[in-house]
Amino acid sequence: MKRLNLLLSAVFVLMFMVGCAEERVATESKFITVEDGQFMRNGEPYYFVGTNFWYGAILGSEGEGGNRERLTKELDFMKANGIDNLRILVGGEGENGLLGKIEPNLQPLPGEYNDDVLAGLDYLMMELGKRDMTAVLYFNNAWEWSGGYTQYVAWANETPVLVPRVDGWFSYNTFAGEFVRNERAKEIFYDHLRYIITRTNRYTGVKYIDDPAIFSWQISNEPRAFSSKEQDNKEAFAAWLAESARIIRELDPNHMISTGSEGFYGCEWDMDLCERIHAVEEISYINCHVWPYNWKWLRGDHMEEDLEQSCANTKEYIDMHIELAEKINKPLVVEEFGMPRDNMDFRKQSGVTCRDRYFTFVFGLIEDAYKAGGKFAGCNFWSWGGYAVTHVEDHEYWAKGDDYTGDPAQEQQGLNSIFVEDDSTLKIIRTTNRAIGNLK
Repeated sequence: MKRLNLLLSAVFVLMFMVGCAEERVATESKFITVEDGQFMRNGEPYYFVGTNFWYGAILGSEGEGGNRERLTKELDFMKANGIDNLRILVGGEGENGLLGKIEPNLQPLPGEYNDDVLAGLDYLMMELGKRDMTAVLYFNNAWEWSGGYTQYVAWANETPVLVPRVDGWFSYNTFAGEFVRNERAKEIFYDHLRYIITRTNRYTGVKYIDDPAIFSWQISNEPRAFSSKEQDNKEAFAAWLAESARIIRELDPNHMISTGSEGFYGCEWDMDLCERIHAVEEISYINCHVWPYNWKWLRGDHMEEDLEQSCANTKEYIDMHIELAEKINKPLVVEEFGMPRDNMDFRKQSGVTCRDRYFTFVFGLIEDAYKAGGKFAGCNFWSWGGYAVTHVEDHEYWAKGDDYTGDPAQEQQGLNSIFVEDDSTLKIIRTTNRAIGNLK
């Protein structure tokens, strides 16, 4: 009898262990992960063509700027085109009414939150989950259009925030460069990380750390040191990213973490620094951005003439980061790249011949990587305008009450946006997502 009891006890323990293992596997399989240098989703390698949808949380609000009917239409349309990976701003910081800055803001003062925008973020995440879509959620911004670096410095120093189009870019860059050295500014930011990551979604009851609709937590949009001098900022820049990643991992064991970096261009043209920030253990994959027009590879009045060289420069730039991806065995995502409408015409009815050719080129690199099992695993084009109605005949820049487009407030509306009317571009996106197994 004693032997029977021991045998039964052993069987029960074994069954319990198997059950726990199955539960653990089931839990882990909900999340997109990196295994041996590749994204894995539901046990299969995952490649994607996604987009930037920075205003998603604002659109999900029932307050100022919110439009839930439009949000659900946008998500349905994107899903139908295989666009299931969206890069989204958690929320802006600081006061409303500043030139070239989005609004409403999530965090008007340190530690004070606009509950309408928080509800919008919760609603957005619920709707993404319903559609088996995922979001890269980024917290900070090196640029002024959402607050970001300079707003944290202004809070820490109790001074007014600088606006580039008012105070000049040199002053802005100097002011922004202080962020990675300013301990008080960084502590305010770390508190923001903790507040958002530890939230529970009011609509689903799911903790954010348990939500498979999050692809990755991203530290910042285009974080920069804003100085090429090692003794000034590069060391502090790398340390800040590493500390942010450590805090995120401490709070959330489930999700991937990313930098949001432009890569070589955003690392003060220092590939060693680019490697250093992406080799951090908690950082799951490599980011880079590519901007032919912004980086002077392509002239607005000679777009077609400059396009071939822009494609060659793009491949060279991406190849630099693929080489890094192979070296440290992590996937690469080109999470921002864009091309203006033909002849810099912001109107929806204007042509997109150069954009279509450029997108076809970049997407071809993704298809090649998919076929070869390569490290170039995903890209997010900039950016989603969707159903937005624009008013560029009256004013080029965003004004309060306008629809949100993919172009933030400091950029001409329609400059880099892909709208539902852009049939030729959408066909290229659908074709590519079908080719890489992301659309049936």
